[in-house]
Formats: sequence, structure tokens, C-alpha cells
Amino acid sequence: MNKVIAALGFALALAGAVHAADADPLNSSRWPDLQREYLNDAPVAFDPRIEVLAPKVAEDSMNVPVTVRLKGLPDVKRVLVIADFNPIVKVLDFQPLLAQPGLSFRIKLQQASPIRALVQTGDGNWLAGGAWVDAAGGGCTAPSTGRSAPDWAQKLNQVQGRVWRDGQNQRVRLRIMHPMDTGLAPGIPAFFIEQLAIVDDKGDPMLKLETFEPLSENPVFSFDLPDTGAVALRVVGRDNNGNRIDAKVQP
Repeated sequence: MNKVIAALGFALALAGAVHAADADPLNSSRWPDLQREYLNDAPVAFDPRIEVLAPKVAEDSMNVPVTVRLKGLPDVKRVLVIADFNPIVKVLDFQPLLAQPGLSFRIKLQQASPIRALVQTGDGNWLAGGAWVDAAGGGCTAPSTGRSAPDWAQKLNQVQGRVWRDGQNQRVRLRIMHPMDTGLAPGIPAFFIEQLAIVDDKGDPMLKLETFEPLSENPVFSFDLPDTGAVALRVVGRDNNGNRIDAKVQP
């Protein structure tokens, strides 16, 4: 009997240790619901190799810089970025393919919120990292500022980009002209980029992105790719109204 009690006690202690290891380090009241909604309640390990770099206090709630950096994490298949307390939680869904799994971008925040990177590896497991950002608020319900320019429609989906090469890798920085309206400002429907990819000179994708309303107006992205030696990279995509993005970025 004593052995049975001891074994039961050990099992309960082990279960408690596992639960503690999986507890949300950001202590967000929304995390259990988000885990259920976006990961189908799959277990998640919070991993220090996943860093979300963002300002502790956002100076501009419509334009908050975020970098997701992964240190020594192999076989990354997917990076899902969410903001817990945004009215639209999902920010982007990144498939690195040939790219390094980290990236930089800018987002809107409606209020103070954790920003999380949920990372799925080739074995199907989920890992996570995140950071709290304090924000004055209103970033998701304010109208875009670019619509006031008389030529905004002519510049829609234009791509500005730069490539830096070192012989082995290339850093790619993109800026895409788009209002990225969330649909939450009065009288302005949702209008946002929903798909992006960088393809090589054969048309094969090097990375893919599914993007959502909380990305900042005229979104900016930075990626690290292997240097293929191609003269130019091609950026392709579309917004939710079917407008196409197709541009070449020269080194």
C-alpha cells in the first residue's frame, strides 16, 4: 500500500511539475482561450530560444516594431505571431522554407498586450516565446493616414526593397504600400494584404507569409535568405480585394 501511495504521490508531483513548466510566463488571462483557438489545445513549451524583441512602451500604437529571433532552434516549419489583447489577434503566419526562421515587422496595438511567437517544428511540436508591450491604445481602430494622400491608389501595392549580400546570405528588407485597414474604424471596410511570398528566378518560393489586419500601414518586413546568386528577387502576393503584388527587388 505504501508503495502505491508513494507512486501516486510521485505521479501527482510529476504532473504538477509539467503543468508548472507549461504555465504562461506572460500571465495572460487570454492565453488558455488562444491556445485552444489557434493551436487546437496542443501542448506548448515556452522556450528561451524564441525571443520576441519589442519596445516595453510603444511610442506609436499604429507602428510598433517587432523582431522574432530564434537561437539555435532547428527544423522550424511555421511561425505564428499573435497579440493577445488585440481585437484581431492574428498578426502573421510565416513559413520560412529556405529563409532563416526569424523576421522583423511592425504592428498595430489596441492596448497593452503580450506579443507571442508560436513556433511549430518538423516533429509537430509547438514552442513559444513572447513579450509584453505597453501601449496607449487605439492602433487597431484608427483609420490609415495614407488615404489622405491624393495618389494613394496609384501607389497601392508598390514595393520598395533593398538586399544586402555577403556571398553566403542576403538580408532582404521590404516596404509595401498599403493602408492595411482593419475594418474597425467607422465607415472603412477591412482592406489588407493577405498573402506574400519571395520567389527565386525559377518561380519557386523561398518563403511564404499569410498576413492579417494588425500589421502596420505600409508594412515593413526584414528576412534573411541564402544567397542564390540571382540578379533579383521577386515579391508576389495579393490583398483581400484581389489586387496583385508583383515586383522585383534588386541587390
